[in-house]
Amino acid sequence: MTSRTLDRTTDLVARDLRSVWHPFTQHAQWRDDDPLVIDRAEGVYLYDSEGRRYLDGFSSLWVNVHGHRVPEIDAAIRAQLERLDHSTYLGYTHEPGIVLAEKLLATAPPELSRVFYAGDGASAVEAAIKMAYQAKTQRDEHRPLYVHLAEGYHGDTLGAVSVGGIELFHATYRPILLDTRSVSSPGLLDKGESRTERAVAVLAELRELLEREGDRVCAVVVEPMVQAAGGMLTHDVLFLRGVRALCDEFGAYLVADEVATGVGRTGRFWAVEHAGVSPDLMTCGKGLTGGYLPLSAVLAREEVYDAFLGSPTSGRTFFHGHSYTANPLCCAAANANLDLIESRGTVAYAARVGDLIGEWLGPLEAYDGVNEIRRIGTMTGIQVEPVTDRTGFAVCREARRNGVITRPLGDVVVLMPPLAINDDDLRTLVEVVSAAVRRVVQ
Repeated sequence: MTSRTLDRTTDLVARDLRSVWHPFTQHAQWRDDDPLVIDRAEGVYLYDSEGRRYLDGFSSLWVNVHGHRVPEIDAAIRAQLERLDHSTYLGYTHEPGIVLAEKLLATAPPELSRVFYAGDGASAVEAAIKMAYQAKTQRDEHRPLYVHLAEGYHGDTLGAVSVGGIELFHATYRPILLDTRSVSSPGLLDKGESRTERAVAVLAELRELLEREGDRVCAVVVEPMVQAAGGMLTHDVLFLRGVRALCDEFGAYLVADEVATGVGRTGRFWAVEHAGVSPDLMTCGKGLTGGYLPLSAVLAREEVYDAFLGSPTSGRTFFHGHSYTANPLCCAAANANLDLIESRGTVAYAARVGDLIGEWLGPLEAYDGVNEIRRIGTMTGIQVEPVTDRTGFAVCREARRNGVITRPLGDVVVLMPPLAINDDDLRTLVEVVSAAVRRVVQ
């Protein structure tokens, strides 16, 4: 490492501190946390501005699928750039967007028949909850309420925050949010309680709520199988099946937010497959483009779509969208990503990766400093015993010193590697993080 390299890093950090405001970052502390300047990437590794290599242990915030700089996705974006960079999707169309819709519907539960594009996870959730309300209204049903789960997370725009339930993130905004109703998390267990017992208890709570106010509820919004940002809180398939049955009984739509759980992360292409459930609306994002470009979508049942059909003056149009809806470069990246997932058998491979994570973390689960390890597929959370104000951060900082980067959720250390990670790199990831936990939590 040369002095010139160090000078460049120091300069970049100083310029950042003068001009940038980072998401989910406490800037009163950030300078002292030794910020990383990420300079380049290759495969499952990131490199900082000083040339140090780090295994990407959380898929660059849960988005990367095949690794970085994938030749097939690179080539697809370049080829699309030579043909069409962007055209509005408001009343126009293009081949990459059509092809992607067909590919998504081919993977989804057969009841889902329409694809509406958005830009990121939160914007997909915004679109889905607006669709649910407008569809019910246009069917002459007055249903202004949404039901959601404690510890849920669906993004940071106001509608998405309204159906979220993480107090640290959301409490400040409660006075300006939509009127909603919440039930307990199916993934937060009482001592000695099983996940099946927890599912039964929360379903009873949901039934009581719907018996009281169900005729005013347009949708129940859930993260299927894993409440990711809530701390990788997993729940029993019985819960999803029960929510589907209650939505049918009380006439509410089921919105499944698969932004984090979809595209193979749980060892199935969609997490709802674990329960054999088909939602009315389903969002996806994150891994959709393989971690390259921002793109999300809402998949909808024909019944929802039909509620918006009418004359141009009927007011039934879905007046929602943005300038870069279905950007062709994003769609080209997504199409290449989905082709690779199919040709490489990535979903089955990811299920195997998840099983190995579970097996190799086994010894850590018995460690006194670990309260619980929660995992479905590759989505893994290690709940550590707090020994400092920022124990999870301290564990991640220790792992970083040894060439692995990830982010904590409070005192939950997250492992969510690129789905295509090989066994050697996966073993490195598990061993480095396990050692970091043991060093910090003594």
